[in-house]
Amino acid sequence: MTSAAIYGCSGHRLTEDEQAFFAEVRPWGFILFRRNIDTPEQVRALTDELRASIGDPDAPILIDQEGGRVQRMGPPHWPKYPPGDAYLKANDPMQAREMARLGARLMAHDLKEVGINVDLLPVLDVPVPGAHDIVGDRAYGQDPATVALLGRAAAEGLLAGGVLPCIKHMPGHGRAFADSHKDLPTVHADFDTLDGWDFAPFKALSDMPLAMTAHIVFTAVDKKRPATQSKKAVKMMREHLGFSGLIMTDDLSMQALSGSLGERAHRSLKAGCDVVLHCNGDMAEMQAVAEATGRLKGKAKARAEAAMARIVRVPEPLDPVAGHERFFQAMSGRLDVAKGPDVGEAQA
Repeated sequence: MTSAAIYGCSGHRLTEDEQAFFAEVRPWGFILFRRNIDTPEQVRALTDELRASIGDPDAPILIDQEGGRVQRMGPPHWPKYPPGDAYLKANDPMQAREMARLGARLMAHDLKEVGINVDLLPVLDVPVPGAHDIVGDRAYGQDPATVALLGRAAAEGLLAGGVLPCIKHMPGHGRAFADSHKDLPTVHADFDTLDGWDFAPFKALSDMPLAMTAHIVFTAVDKKRPATQSKKAVKMMREHLGFSGLIMTDDLSMQALSGSLGERAHRSLKAGCDVVLHCNGDMAEMQAVAEATGRLKGKAKARAEAAMARIVRVPEPLDPVAGHERFFQAMSGRLDVAKGPDVGEAQA
């Protein structure tokens, strides 16, 4: 039976221990990072191995391929794509929307060729002045309307290319004054302020198939628990934001969460997350998560199946050579603007 988890792996190919572990626990999916990426041929072989290990030729394989600081597949084999805020430099909103869609469509082409079918994009966080720059230039804009407009364009580009988008970091990371990879941020804004700003893009894209949580305490929702582990927050995402797709946690190994890996997984699932995510490929940690993670069943299973059913089998026609030429000509001068801390191997 499929377990309610997504795991990483250690290198360019699976070890015997990894193959045996995945065959035993049968995770719902997998996630790749820079440590797993070399050549297109190698990545394709790895994605084939991952799916073979659990006997599912269509299993979800995820990656953070945003552009800018967060791009796991890059030169020399793949283009360097711009960060989210580069699209703002277009002459008008409609051109920005067109380029955001085209950029995502091209990334979907890159991913699909090597067997990756989920991109952890779009980022729907709306930064506020003074917030930690872990989001920074990854954001599509500085206001909810722009973020929603360009976020939907990117999601549509991915879907058209046969790759599922995943909106993140629900219900919003733009007001955090700490990096949740290292600390637990607490947001004290009142609910109406959050609803009109942070939550707005997630409401606007509530029809998307997948979402990733934020490891952030929103005191207006739950004074004690980060959204990932809060029944109140997950209920709010479902009922107030209107999100009916699959909810996955951000990386369980991030320092915003406390307790053992097993406790983190248990609390997240108990709060209402459908699937837990563990990224670093550490075998001992994955075993601890697996011991606390049950099988994917009930409503969570139905949401997972509904999400995977959104993958189009025949992507929208694309001439990748002409598409790349058009995209990079239009985006000329906007590629070297990535600013902020390197997200690196930690989950984005």
